[in-house]
Amino acid sequence: MRAEHLPFDGLRVVELSSGIAPGYCGKMFVDAGATVVKVESAEGDPMRSWRARADSRPGALFSFLAAGKKSVAHGESNAEVMSLLAGADVVITGRDGRWDPSEIAAAVPTSAVVVVISPFGDSGPYVDIGLSANEFLLQAMCGSIGGRGWPESEPVQAGGRLGEWFAGSFAAVAAAASVRRARRTGAGETIDLSVYEAMAIAMGSLGAVSASVLGGDAFGTRSLELPSIVPTADGLVGFCTITAQQFQDFLVLIERADLLDDEELATMPGRIARREEFLTMVHDWAADKTTAEIVDSAAAFRIPVSPIATPTTITSIDHYAVRGVFVEAADGARAPRVPYRSPSIPVRPPGAAPAIGADNGRVHWPAAVAAEPAQSPPRLPLAGVRIVDLTAFWAGPMATQVLAALGADVIKVEGVRRPDGMRFAGGRPPSWDRWWEWGPVFQCSNTNKRGITLELSTARGRETALDLIARSDIVIENFSPRVLANFDLEWDVVHSVAPQVTMMRMPAFGLDGPWRDRVGFAQTMEQASGMAWMTGSSEGAPIIPRGLCDPLAGLHASFAAIAALEIRDRTGAGIHVESTMVEAALNVAAEPVLEYTRNGVELRREGNRGPGASPQGVYRCKGDDQWVALAVFDERTWLALAEVIGHSELAVDDTLCDEWARRGRADEIDKLIEGWTSQENPEDVVATLRAHRIPAASVVGAADLLEDEHLTARGFWETVEHPVIGTFKTTGMPFTYAGGQRKWVTTPAPLYGQHTDEVLRDVLGCTPADIASLEEVGAVARRPAGL
Repeated sequence: MRAEHLPFDGLRVVELSSGIAPGYCGKMFVDAGATVVKVESAEGDPMRSWRARADSRPGALFSFLAAGKKSVAHGESNAEVMSLLAGADVVITGRDGRWDPSEIAAAVPTSAVVVVISPFGDSGPYVDIGLSANEFLLQAMCGSIGGRGWPESEPVQAGGRLGEWFAGSFAAVAAAASVRRARRTGAGETIDLSVYEAMAIAMGSLGAVSASVLGGDAFGTRSLELPSIVPTADGLVGFCTITAQQFQDFLVLIERADLLDDEELATMPGRIARREEFLTMVHDWAADKTTAEIVDSAAAFRIPVSPIATPTTITSIDHYAVRGVFVEAADGARAPRVPYRSPSIPVRPPGAAPAIGADNGRVHWPAAVAAEPAQSPPRLPLAGVRIVDLTAFWAGPMATQVLAALGADVIKVEGVRRPDGMRFAGGRPPSWDRWWEWGPVFQCSNTNKRGITLELSTARGRETALDLIARSDIVIENFSPRVLANFDLEWDVVHSVAPQVTMMRMPAFGLDGPWRDRVGFAQTMEQASGMAWMTGSSEGAPIIPRGLCDPLAGLHASFAAIAALEIRDRTGAGIHVESTMVEAALNVAAEPVLEYTRNGVELRREGNRGPGASPQGVYRCKGDDQWVALAVFDERTWLALAEVIGHSELAVDDTLCDEWARRGRADEIDKLIEGWTSQENPEDVVATLRAHRIPAASVVGAADLLEDEHLTARGFWETVEHPVIGTFKTTGMPFTYAGGQRKWVTTPAPLYGQHTDEVLRDVLGCTPADIASLEEVGAVARRPAGL
């Protein structure tokens, strides 16, 4: 069945804030059919004048984020804005002083959802520094910068302001779920979302949770992946070897099968200890081979591999061309399409960005009729939704974890022969009792779920899975495309058995195209999307941001799943949705390709520098591997910094009068700054800089987040009691509901098969004899096979 309307057709959204996070949140609603009105001053949204480089025309990024939106410019009177608010279903705003969130909440209908996006949320020790914290400083604070690079060099940021895109994605998911509840109960919501907390989840939580689960700093000294990005005869190629088998296959690929029994090289610490030796043999092997030759060979071994996408090459990559991933935007740029698709969701070309005030006097929303909210609306917006979770690793489990936190009953299904691989990653050795329960990634991405075992390769397991799906609302999977075909569980089968069920598929590269059957992890997506191209020192090779693509893919799939429920509720039929990892990454990494195809400007990595601030960087302090990050956004701050570092002559130097002028002498300025910071410890440097209202932060490791005073005060870390591990801290959600309890985690990640009997009995009506029969034929199990 093909829907005639997009999922959120008729939804009325007011966007009252500037920046990537609110802009992308609004774009996700536009893509799903909502009418989004951008409220601007007479001068326009500051994003209109953003330029990524001095020689670039402004507007490329704004045009992408504002495509299809309307613009209302306000003057001294806010009458038109207040009229819009009175008829709004969703309001996206911030805490930047332009609009008071409490006044907005008072102006909107009781059924409206207000999402407030700010650096640190509405409370906590860091709120006062919120307006002087950009993405770069938040990366220093959340453990991202501190974990990236080799110990002898300075740590480096993830390029492209990826955390802001991630926060906008999280805001869209939270708002979409709350819209669903508001439509059914009349109860609106105010959502307080912290960009810092969102970034802590995506860019620091794995190291922090690992430290909490295992003790100490499990991730240790910062490092880079080995193997990762390698020069070839005609460019660059990226590898990823997550599993032991993939690394063994990699050794065969590079013609070093003689090292298959080298136990030290098989471990990441061993490869790091022998870094020069390892890199020399990999580079020597690749030097006389083309990127295409290496990609074909590695793909044949099922080693995750990708050419390194650049702004000049990305649109011509064969997989993207065949699938039509890049589309012509109204401003002439080539832009990534909406990262999910379905035969039941109409495809619309991207709209144009509006001129300032283009829609003044043209948007007439009747004030919402005040409805009496349900007497006892559910506390969580997805209460009553049941999801069959066939996902593994991090991207898929992240999607279902968010939906579970928002109230869905998520039943995680693991195979008897192949449980979720993250159970075995980074935890305890096989000599430990129930060692498969210790995987930190598994623990932090499967909270609030019920866990059962079902071996889908058996007739009884498949039959039971179909029975469970038939009693659910959504089934989500992230296998390679061929796997469901092998199980005979593709869409036609599911839809015939359960016509009301939506099937959400999360393949790495898609259900069709030249890369359809390739294996891909987050690192591969970062190499294939251009994220790696934007990360690293200006004179060095690209490096991967590390891990962000998994939670990004999860959030886009979560949003698509909620949108699909809107169609199901309207039509009565479930739909088939494809939400790929790589296309979520391409949307978030869009700026370089937009700049190149619109303006002819080829962006590239700049180490810790970046547009919007100069100087900006990390500077060595007194002590062993101690660093501080600072960023100067305006002339007042520049003058203050010159005085603090003891170089007042800089303040009267006319050749350093603005950001772009200072960027031309950045090396010289950085040396002067580090001449001061290197004599002080980072705590004193940060205290001095902040006392002069100069944005600064210590560069911390991921494990340090466990004791971060702001995250602690906000209740970000949630303590769980696990029957095997004991007590440890894990992450909840990066937002709160106004007036609601912060706690998001009600149960830890399930033990292997913990809820098998419960679900089979209570959901499917199985008797003890039925369950025993399933166990006898190997369809269910109490422990993973072979262990």
